[in-house]
Amino acid sequence: MPAERQRLAATFDSVAEDYQQARPDYPAELFDELERLAGLTADSRLLEVGCATGKATLPLARRGAGPPDERRGYRITCVEMGPGLAARARRNLAAFPRVSIVEAAFEVWRPSPPTTFDLVFAATSWHWIDPMVRYQRAWRLLRPGGHLAFWAATHVVPLDGDPFFAEIQDIYDEIGEGLPPGETFPRPGELPDQRTEIEESGLFTDVAVRQFDWAVSYDAEQYVRLLDTFSGHIAMAPWQRDRLYREVRRRLAQRADGRLRRHWGAVLHVARRAEGSRLGADG
Repeated sequence: MPAERQRLAATFDSVAEDYQQARPDYPAELFDELERLAGLTADSRLLEVGCATGKATLPLARRGAGPPDERRGYRITCVEMGPGLAARARRNLAAFPRVSIVEAAFEVWRPSPPTTFDLVFAATSWHWIDPMVRYQRAWRLLRPGGHLAFWAATHVVPLDGDPFFAEIQDIYDEIGEGLPPGETFPRPGELPDQRTEIEESGLFTDVAVRQFDWAVSYDAEQYVRLLDTFSGHIAMAPWQRDRLYREVRRRLAQRADGRLRRHWGAVLHVARRAEGSRLGADG
């Protein structure tokens, strides 16, 4: 992983408590579609890449393929490189003995004893994994016919969305953190996907892509806490954050309810492990 990407990825470990409280939950419909597309059963073995505090792990730990009175939750191994995040995930998932948290980098981790998985998945973490090795590592860890899945929570703004985000851009410009020229916020359902990248790896086939969107309401302190979990905001100079957060609080205080509404989008990718790959000889 390049040094800058590794540095930014590591910043999340410093805000483990805020991450758990502030980051949005993913919609149930996303997990429904993940289960269907990956063909998960009560006996499925899952590997999560970069679980953070367990925002995606917990919903899956509660799920299974049998009747409600027979569900025990999937067997999930989570690989998380941040010690603070891993510790928080262990606390969040302590009630689920079929979930284990391993503190390691996915790029170099090896299961012991050697194990293959029915699903390798990543929730808002796949982009942090070295693109030179991520598909190869996932392929080697999957059983024949197993699936890779990943998605990320991204800010989207519908045409009738909250104007706050367009209005606050003048402050981002002032502190030197504005949007690049010509760039705008994506619309719900219009996020780019990585189908081509998956197919070009030559390691996965039957790629399915689904888009989801949902909205969350925040007061000023909740929103500032959310911003404090974004790598770009964590990396800001203190004076930049102070100026931005002061203005967020001031502008929301002028609203009758003191709140904003932020829309989230996620692109779920699910692909089946291709057989006959050249990796089979050295995997």
